[in-house]
Amino acid sequence: MSVYPVLRPRRGRTSLRRKIAALAAATALLVVAAVGVLVHVWTAHDIRARGEARAFNAVYAAMDVYRRTGVLTDGAELDPDDLPAELRSPADDKRHTAYDGQVRGNVGPSAWAAQRTGGPGSPVLAVQINLNPDHANLSRLDAAMAVASLVALAAAIPPAVYGAGLLARRLSRVAETAVRISAGDLDARSGPTKGSDEVADIAATVDQMADTLARRLRTERRFTANVAHELRTPVGGLLAAADLLPPGETEDLLRARVRDLRALVEDLLEISRLDAGAEEPVHARVPLGAVVAEAVARTGLETEVTYTTEAADDGTVPTVETDPRRLERVIGNLVVNAHRHGGGHVQVIVDGRTVVVRDHGPGFPPDLLLHGPRRFHTGTRERGSGHGLGLTIAFGQAKVLGAGLRLANAPDGGAVATLQLPA
Repeated sequence: MSVYPVLRPRRGRTSLRRKIAALAAATALLVVAAVGVLVHVWTAHDIRARGEARAFNAVYAAMDVYRRTGVLTDGAELDPDDLPAELRSPADDKRHTAYDGQVRGNVGPSAWAAQRTGGPGSPVLAVQINLNPDHANLSRLDAAMAVASLVALAAAIPPAVYGAGLLARRLSRVAETAVRISAGDLDARSGPTKGSDEVADIAATVDQMADTLARRLRTERRFTANVAHELRTPVGGLLAAADLLPPGETEDLLRARVRDLRALVEDLLEISRLDAGAEEPVHARVPLGAVVAEAVARTGLETEVTYTTEAADDGTVPTVETDPRRLERVIGNLVVNAHRHGGGHVQVIVDGRTVVVRDHGPGFPPDLLLHGPRRFHTGTRERGSGHGLGLTIAFGQAKVLGAGLRLANAPDGGAVATLQLPA
């Protein structure tokens, strides 16, 4: 059973849902603020205009009564002390208005209207309209607008969060499909998505890309398997023919090359089976140290094997449940790779369920550490010759065992391959 990674939010990353909700809240606040300012300005202007109109009409009525009877009515005064400067000496006898924003006690802001009672030098009759009650209503209007804005904002945010959540879930579904495809699950698909928007287009594109990639990979795997199967018979014939040659340097050289060719064909067949998922482990409880020692001995290469896990008090050796044949294959490939490409002193350290293979050569190239092993690619020239299938097979067999295989470079130089067997 294959386990593929699940997309998880990176630490410190703000989710799309929060971004959309924050954008909706900011937009709502901006609209509310703009509407509130416009209503406030328009209402304040209307209060001033209506106040000046009331003062204008009051002066007209008071002036008519004053000229006929000499009595001041409607709150009219002659040359009041608080009269704005621009109304104290009007150039003509027409009615004029002014706005006074000062507040004196409970009076103000005010709208004034004034008119000269006679010719030049005559007193000025003025009427003051107190706009304080109107401005108090404006303050209450502002408070009502603020409360209504908060209510509207509270009502608008939940639908925005819900809609953003729907969009985020759809995008996460597409992203998880892409992650599974990149991890090797060629059957992963987003499937039909609701709606006909850009998210649906992205999902359809990802599925189409997965279909194309799956076809190409299956074609490549089928070609590799077919080539390996077709080469197996002629290589066997070459090996049999080499046995008929008379002993000598030519026979030894030809036999060695045919053996290399047969090993390459067997590696290609093994890779094709791993790619097809046709490999199934056969578990058995075995002593890990003995399996590692046997795998190292089969390579025929001088390698130091160290055991850091001591035997139990009753003398029993720690055991693991795994497929010993596949485990030997992984360990053998790692040891051969260390000798072929690393060089120097090669060590194998067995610690519990962990097996570490280390050399003292130039180390793994950065490209190999970043992208993992690639068939027919050894990384750099100093890594030596080879067809690059050893690590590919090691990773494939480790995956079949359910084990983790990590590659790294030691701080003091050399390549380090760590195999962690499952519990």
